[in-house]
Amino acid sequence: MKVIHLSEQNSLLGQYMKELRSIELQRDAMRFRRNIERIGEITAYEISKTLSFRTETVQTPLADAQVNTIADSIVIATILRAGLPLHQGFLNYFDKAENAFISAYRQYQSETEFTIHTEYIASPSLDGKTLIITDPMLATGSSMEVAYKALLANGSPQKVYLASVLGTAQAINYLNGILPEDVILYVAAIDPVLNEHKYIVPGLGDAGDLAFGEKL
Repeated sequence: MKVIHLSEQNSLLGQYMKELRSIELQRDAMRFRRNIERIGEITAYEISKTLSFRTETVQTPLADAQVNTIADSIVIATILRAGLPLHQGFLNYFDKAENAFISAYRQYQSETEFTIHTEYIASPSLDGKTLIITDPMLATGSSMEVAYKALLANGSPQKVYLASVLGTAQAINYLNGILPEDVILYVAAIDPVLNEHKYIVPGLGDAGDLAFGEKL
């Protein structure tokens, strides 16, 4: 698996990460969602540079013009519910993409032990397409693994990208050991550790709760 760490280069991405992490600013749920969406847009743009293109002719009011357009058939797949703003950011840029959704959540056996449980998946055929799986928080890597394996039941994509806002070195090492070499992970920032409850530190808190409100 190849890893593209977007924060290795300075850009306006740092401003959005600052606002996402700030305990004061993140209380504005609309702003929090929009910042995740913005990071999705930035990541979509970066991924677009690696896709296949074809040359098309378009007629302007004065003459014909040659333009290069994306040739890939893209499917954006998102892990509910925290992934929805990130998904929207990708859809803002890949506006002709098909969409897939999968539920994946932690089912706790104790305060520190859990398994990833899925209940729902909706996806088009993935055969020969470019699959982008978006999940804002890559803590242990287990949710991404489960989503990846579940989605492959719907076909064999030609290319696979993973996209996260925040990941850990542990999750990246874990996924690197189980995913094919040609899978590419784009992550906005990488944090060093997990706490005893498997939350990212320093992290930003629970992305789903901050975006959509606390759950029971």
